[in-house]
Amino acid sequence: MRIHRGGLAAAGLALCLGALVACDASAVPPGGDGGPVNPPTAGGQASGAPEDEKDPASGGGSSVLDGKVIVLDPGHNGGNARHPAQINKQVKIGNGSKACDTTGTSTAAGYGEHAFTWDVSNRLAKLLRAKGAKVALTRKDDKGVGPCITERAALGNRLKADAALSIHADGSSASGHGFHIIEPIAVGGNAAMVPRSAKLGKALRDAYRAGTGLPYSNYLGEDAIDRRDDLGGLNLSTVPKVFIECGNMRNKGDAAKLSTAPFRQRIAESLAKGLEAYLR
Repeated sequence: MRIHRGGLAAAGLALCLGALVACDASAVPPGGDGGPVNPPTAGGQASGAPEDEKDPASGGGSSVLDGKVIVLDPGHNGGNARHPAQINKQVKIGNGSKACDTTGTSTAAGYGEHAFTWDVSNRLAKLLRAKGAKVALTRKDDKGVGPCITERAALGNRLKADAALSIHADGSSASGHGFHIIEPIAVGGNAAMVPRSAKLGKALRDAYRAGTGLPYSNYLGEDAIDRRDDLGGLNLSTVPKVFIECGNMRNKGDAAKLSTAPFRQRIAESLAKGLEAYLR
């Protein structure tokens, strides 16, 4: 995610979609070479309802995730850059206005943040569904436009999600490395979810650090926690929600890790453990 604390006019990018859809992620998307990820075909019914695919081989044992509703928000979208007028449309975010969506960043080799977030979100959704969670994604593929940040927040609210996570990778200067969590600041309608979001953020931070080995960000946040009031996805949420910047795509070392399929699987496994810890 390239846009940081600052002006409310975002730099670039994506169409407001009137409705969000859950995406069937029964197959992990390819993309191990770090190039553009071919999105899996959406196999489920296009609806806002979360899907579950509990693994019969699990033996029916209870899981802390069983029946929990989790919304995953893969940042940006593959078609955003081709539709600047649509994604630059201003939307209300609770304390001002901001662009509907943005294009996101990329590695120096051209691996796009939108492809990275789509891949990780589908890997994570598969893990969560196997443990009985009901998972919905805010977009159905990686070739569309949007949805607007307002709709990304609205899906979690409509489903009364137990937790919502917006997945990103940063686009800071090349000297910056590491990951960080972005937690909400109370701006009115989201006030009740801020304490629970802080708990969610810390659970994800700890699990991510332990599971991936990536260090805390050396350029933003304190102990990998940043707090912001300029993100519509947090300002408009009424359910516990945080963003994660999984690393800095402009940093050579971070980019090398984020661009490999095995490391993205580690990311997904780490985030799954963080969600389990929060919901326990």
